[in-house]
Amino acid sequence: MSTSRWAAVLPDLSPWRSSRDFRLLFFQGTVTFFGSFMAMIALPLQIKHLTDSPLAVGAMGAVELVPLVVCGLYGGALADAVDRRRLILLTEAGLGVLALVLLVNATLPNPLLWPLYLVAAGVSALTGLQRPALDSLMARIVPHEQLSAAAALNGLRYQFGAIAGPALAGVVVAYAGYASAYAVTVVGFLASVLLCLRLAPAPPVRDAARPSLRGIAEGARYAWSRPVLLGTYAVDLAAMFFAFPNAIFPFLADELDAVWALGLMYAAGAVGSLVLGMTSGWVSRVRRHGLLVVCGAGVWGLAIAAAGWFSNIWPVLVCLAVAGAGDMLSGLGRATIWNQTIPEALRGRLAGIEVLSYSVGPQLGQVRAGTMASWTGTRTAFWSGGLACVASVALLAAALPKLISYDADTDEDALRRRAERESHPQPSTAPA
Repeated sequence: MSTSRWAAVLPDLSPWRSSRDFRLLFFQGTVTFFGSFMAMIALPLQIKHLTDSPLAVGAMGAVELVPLVVCGLYGGALADAVDRRRLILLTEAGLGVLALVLLVNATLPNPLLWPLYLVAAGVSALTGLQRPALDSLMARIVPHEQLSAAAALNGLRYQFGAIAGPALAGVVVAYAGYASAYAVTVVGFLASVLLCLRLAPAPPVRDAARPSLRGIAEGARYAWSRPVLLGTYAVDLAAMFFAFPNAIFPFLADELDAVWALGLMYAAGAVGSLVLGMTSGWVSRVRRHGLLVVCGAGVWGLAIAAAGWFSNIWPVLVCLAVAGAGDMLSGLGRATIWNQTIPEALRGRLAGIEVLSYSVGPQLGQVRAGTMASWTGTRTAFWSGGLACVASVALLAAALPKLISYDADTDEDALRRRAERESHPQPSTAPA
């Protein structure tokens, strides 16, 4: 293949070259995701080990839901009112402390169950506070025309951790125990804090309002008034609620007599996402990002449904990989629309709503999957949820046609944001 053809397929590295802060966040996110996925796998496994109950594992979603909703909304308002770098730094340090609590509990002769739920709630709260600041920072440090490429690179960063973390976590837990997995998480957060210290300050816009319910309501009204934004939130929420069965992976592995493949099940979706990300050069040329959102969510639902129909582990792993590719495709569309259309003064508050759309869905999805699995069986919980996902996405696409017709070259909000960036370039986009 010629050099030009490779360039059309391989990821666009423009954001990496143009922004020092993007490079720092890329490394920070890689380290954080790796450690976080170690804990993400070890925590439900430890609950399963202590209770042997799918309902108890699914209850993690219920425990995490309220802190995520409250702190996600407040974190969005906070991100518009304070230095985003400082907010990211403090919450990252707090997550490291919670990982230390898991480590201490795992070293007890008889580990306790309640600290696992307590830490899960705390992680959810701190994530809700942090993610709006992280997400809203991207449009400030990356040039407008490179936002799609930045979303693809961020997806690659996430998928690296999602593959390496679960795969290694399964081995570490099996051979070294839960404490070792949590120790890796603690070290990861320590390294992440050191990287965050090197980020440039990211102060709020001039005359930024203090965090308040009125400010949160202003952001919600803006989102509600934009059918394209509303569609991205609704599609992702529906897809994750109906077709996020990760909490019952351990039980499916038992049914398929493939406990050895549990780590692969958690990593398979990330493999599919990684493959799509590694061939994402074409994404920078796409203008119809709403179409990406809908098509990707549909692929996700169909693949999850298919995973519930097979009784052999290998086709299941392939289906989970395809689902990951669909999720990546939808995520690229969402991230690009958000960064292209949202005003800087509202970016934090809208990022808080974004956190709810892509985080509350998985939490509720865990509850749904665990509850349905306990009533109807594990495989039924898979295929029924996948089909419900496809149906709900189709209905939302029909109800919100502006999402499908979104075009970055003609949408008024996207053109307005591009003009603002060109007239007021951000200093942090300059290379080191």
